[in-house]
Amino acid sequence: MREIKHGDSNCTGTALLVGIPNVGKSAIVNAIHQIGRIAAAEKGKLKHAIVSSHPGETRDIRGYKIASHPNIYVLDTPGVLSPRFADDGSGPRLALTGAIKDSLLEDYDTAQLLLAIVNSGKEYRKWEKLNKAGDSFSCGNTITPRGHNSKEQYASDHTQDSVVKAVRQVLFETISSFNGDLGQVDELRRLIGHQLVNLQQVFKVLTEPSENICKPIATKLVNLYRTGRLGRYTLEHVPDVRQEVVAELPTA
Repeated sequence: MREIKHGDSNCTGTALLVGIPNVGKSAIVNAIHQIGRIAAAEKGKLKHAIVSSHPGETRDIRGYKIASHPNIYVLDTPGVLSPRFADDGSGPRLALTGAIKDSLLEDYDTAQLLLAIVNSGKEYRKWEKLNKAGDSFSCGNTITPRGHNSKEQYASDHTQDSVVKAVRQVLFETISSFNGDLGQVDELRRLIGHQLVNLQQVFKVLTEPSENICKPIATKLVNLYRTGRLGRYTLEHVPDVRQEVVAELPTA
């Protein structure tokens, strides 16, 4: 781009944006397209790439102008993935992030993976203060919504702040009080089953005895993760390079 800008003004540059589904490619295209038009003081109808929380909404390649003099375009493309997943757990992780369609994996299996990650990590420890902040929800008690926005939110909205706090508190209480060995698969599954049962009241899931109560609970729980309401979780192992950086620093 720098070579084009300092070269012939009649040249045209094109950038191709490629990535796995549902990671924000179209959102980035819309942002830089709008900024480019404002900088170029261009008028006319602004094109928008389709942005959705579901994968597969972008189905063709479309170009968006992001600069003038010289002209530079960015091409938005459909998400690409390998047709097959290696047997390394990448499939369920992609499903958890929403990179593949939910129909390819049961919501319950996706929620199990999420709870396994939560139970095995340390993020939940930050939620201990909820027990001391007046946002009380103990397993088996009713929800007591608090906050200025509670009256403006629908009771069935599982993304409202009071429900999110209750979910965090239930997860903290169930993990903290669990006496089993989380390193054992059977014990971890037992804890996850206990958590899903306790989340039924938090999400206000009412079902007939013959219905599977775990499905709507799992769907809402995964949605909270995807919208960032449960915190930030890394699904891949990321090596800590801080020690390597320190070792490379020059000594006094």
